[in-house]
Amino acid sequence: MSFVVIKNVSKVYQPDGIDSAVRVLADINLAVQEGEFISLMGPSGSGKSTLLTIMGAMNRPSEGSVMVDGVDVYELPEERRADFRREYLGFVFQQHHLMPYLNTLENVMLPLVTSKTSAKEKRSRAMAVLQRVGLANKATRLPNQLSGGEQGRLAIARALVNEPPLILADEPTGTLDSNTGSEIMEVFQQLNAQGQTIFMVTHNPENALVAHRIVNIRDGRMFNESEKEQ
Repeated sequence: MSFVVIKNVSKVYQPDGIDSAVRVLADINLAVQEGEFISLMGPSGSGKSTLLTIMGAMNRPSEGSVMVDGVDVYELPEERRADFRREYLGFVFQQHHLMPYLNTLENVMLPLVTSKTSAKEKRSRAMAVLQRVGLANKATRLPNQLSGGEQGRLAIARALVNEPPLILADEPTGTLDSNTGSEIMEVFQQLNAQGQTIFMVTHNPENALVAHRIVNIRDGRMFNESEKEQ
């Protein structure tokens, strides 16, 4: 069974002051296997980020279902859905959303705030993921003391600290220059080689080629897929 199954998902908005509804996604069907790396490509306004938020249990679809590891995400009560996000999903955003007044280690520890583990264990887990992304020696630095690439790796470390089965990344190199973006994509490749499942939204064809499979979306509809030879 596929790890993620998106079945017949559509999303319709009814903006204030507009008589007709706006269909953002139409009849999306997609399966993601455990350990797979998928890139979702499409022009601005195609529905990429909307699909990602639906996968991320943050945006209920108008129609259809999202199953992750056999769990029907939108059948869960809201409180349980928040637990699900924490247990199953790690998010990496284009703007990183780092806390400027917390150092590198403290930023990584943020998702562990509600964890019942000891402070020592939280610190140990955070240091372990910093080691994985090559930032263990920058643990006491503030985000503004890091390079763009280091900030990107810090955002990835924060997404990994709860050991989620699935990483959802939304244009993770969108604000970075090409060399720094390549550095971030190397980190994603390394994580995937270690078995991490990754679903990444990107507009960058070079970044997309890093994935096992490229899924294309336009005007809210998937129109083809391409798969690399393994």
